[in-house]
Parts: sequence; C-alpha cells; structure tokens
Amino acid sequence: MASEKQATFVIVGGGIAGVTCAEQIASQFPSDEVYLLTASPLVKTVTNFKQVSKTLEEFDVEEQPSSVLEEKYPNLKVVQSAVKLLRAKEHLLQAENGQTFHYKKLCICSGARPKLLTQDNPHVLGIRDTDSAQEFQKRLSKAKRIVVIGNGGIALELVYEVEGCEVIWAIKDKAIGNTFFDAGAAQFLIPSLEADKKDRSLPCKRARYTTDKTAAGHSGASGELGSALGPDWHEGIELRGAVQFELAVDHGLRVDDHMRTSEQDVYAAGDVCTAGWEPSALWQQMRLWTQARQMGWYAARCMAADVLEEPIELDFCFELFSHITKFFNYKGLGQDHELLLRCTKGQEYVKVVLTGGRMVGAVLIGDTDLEETFENLILNQMDLSRYGEELLNPNIDIEDYFD
Repeated sequence: MASEKQATFVIVGGGIAGVTCAEQIASQFPSDEVYLLTASPLVKTVTNFKQVSKTLEEFDVEEQPSSVLEEKYPNLKVVQSAVKLLRAKEHLLQAENGQTFHYKKLCICSGARPKLLTQDNPHVLGIRDTDSAQEFQKRLSKAKRIVVIGNGGIALELVYEVEGCEVIWAIKDKAIGNTFFDAGAAQFLIPSLEADKKDRSLPCKRARYTTDKTAAGHSGASGELGSALGPDWHEGIELRGAVQFELAVDHGLRVDDHMRTSEQDVYAAGDVCTAGWEPSALWQQMRLWTQARQMGWYAARCMAADVLEEPIELDFCFELFSHITKFFNYKGLGQDHELLLRCTKGQEYVKVVLTGGRMVGAVLIGDTDLEETFENLILNQMDLSRYGEELLNPNIDIEDYFD
C-alpha cells in the first residue's frame, strides 16, 4: 500500500488530544485534506461536553470507529497505522503501512505509557487503555484476591468498582488520592469506599469490574481508562533528522507557548508533551483528559494561525488549573497558607486556600454549585480578608453575593 501524499496537516495519535486537534483543523480548513494516523481502529472522542465555567469543562470520553470522524468531516482521513519513521528536517513522515506523508504542519499526540513493576510477569498487569482493561477483566473472572499498586485516578476507580474479590491496595502516601486531593478530602471519601456496594444507586460513568463470569470481557462502552505515567512519543519510531528534539526533565517533548517543539513545523499536545513556558501561578500541568483536550484544541489553533500568518495569544485555559472528575460517584474540583473548610459528612467537602487574603485554590467534592464562583474569585484575586470564615457559611448565598 506504498504511496506518497502531500498534506498541509498531519496529526499522530487517536486519543483525546489528537482527535480534538484533527477535528478543529478539519473544521477550520474544510478544503484541505487532514490526515490522522492512529494505530487503533477506534478513536477516543469527546461527548456530552459541558462548559461549567470559564475554565472548567465536563465531558465523557467514548471510543468510536474512525469512520464516525470521517463522516462528520469529509476532509478528514483517518489512517490506521503506527508511525515508522520521522524525518523532521525533510517534513516527511512514514507510516508502517508504507504510506509516506510530506507535511507542512505535524502535531504529535501519541500519548504516554504506564510504568510497570515488571515487564514479563504474567501476574502483573498495567492498565492503560481499553485492551488492557479487557485483559484485566478476563483475569479478574478467575481471581479471588488482587493487589492494586498505585494511588492515582485508575487505582481510585479500581478499588471502588471491583466486586466479588478481595482487594489489597498498596500506596506509598499517607492518604488515598494524593494526586488529586488532600488528606481531609481523602478522609471524607473513605466511608464511600467502605460502604456496602449494594447501596450505591447513583449512575457511574466508569467501567465496573466484577468476578461474575457473564461480564468477562466487558470494559464499559467508553473505554475510560488511561495512564499518563511517561511520554511515549518515540516508541517504535525510527527518528532521522529529528535527533535534536528538546526534551523536558520528564522526557516529554518540550513545547513553547504555541505548542511548538524544537523541530520546525512540528507541534505536540497531550500527555506526550511538557509545557516549556513560564506557567501562570495558578496553573500546573497534569496529564489528564481535560488538559489533553485543551492542548489538542489549542495546538490546532496555533498551527492554523501559523499557516494563516495570524497572531495568537496563549489560551485562557492555561491561566488556571481546573479539573472535574468523579471518584466514588462524587464530583470533584481539585488544585498552598490559610485554609477554610466546610464538610457535611456524606454530602459535600469544601476547602479553599487563601494567600494574603486572596483565594489561590479550592477542592470541591459533591454538588456544591460553587465552581464558577470560586473560579472567578481565584482569577480576579479579590481580597477576601474581611469575610473570614463567613466565606463558607452555608446560610449565605455566596454565588449571588459575588456575582
């Protein structure tokens, strides 16, 4: 199937960052063919998108056939093949299926790989994607006891969702969920972890794992498991003329504030890259689907601006770190100093961080309806000193007060 194609835009990676980037470019340049290369027959797409506030967004992730993208964007061509060779100096990329692409702009969104304790032990499995989740489900059907190692998002979901099997959870931190929230929030969530699971009635977007053999092989329609434990940009790719890629300390592709790598006309977005610009005091990079979507969308805008010779400024989403997720069926917003805390057992956990009387962070668990209000207070840096603990008084309608 050897062939050569001239392309203005080529995107590598069928994850959230790559698909978002491809969709944005395809819609902005409807007369140009856009190529998306992915090793999988399925791509991850954003569904049920909701803009909660200026920087907060909530959405689901679904795996869909690539044909769904091609039907939506006639100029978007999805090529199911891994990348074999990249000659950045020549603007040339070769796929394993023999196709060669001469590109004007290339965006690498190839994701990350999990860190495993061992690579060859048949009893050790790293969960990263749908395939590894299905393999885990198959093995779980015969297991009486499992050991979960790790304290990130996947581990949190796993220990909560596994049923009919003894679970031993090994973490190095003093509290669960250390990546996402503090010890106080962890303590708030522990009763949900210890509760009788038959009492759980709220709908859950995550895959539920069980030792029931009739469910073996099912990993959820959304394939919503992922890992962001090490950039995977060069795995299996022969690099010629691209040895000068500048890497960050975590080995991610270092990108500037326009998502450009050190190689001309090569951009990167999502887990594969590391922000190389001076970040806002209120923003930090975490390899989450939220930031993958934002980076993919912004990288597309940057490539488009370069082609159209138009100026572009760093997107507002990089002003404030904000993220919504669900653990144990609670909705949470995560982000150091004076601390204010409000907690209603089993219902909500509200914690704000003040520096010099100004709000610089917040953790919200439960349906607090405070997301947008706190976001605005963080962004406008209003002096809140005179309010003291009344800031979290449940009898005061703070949303209207600071509207």
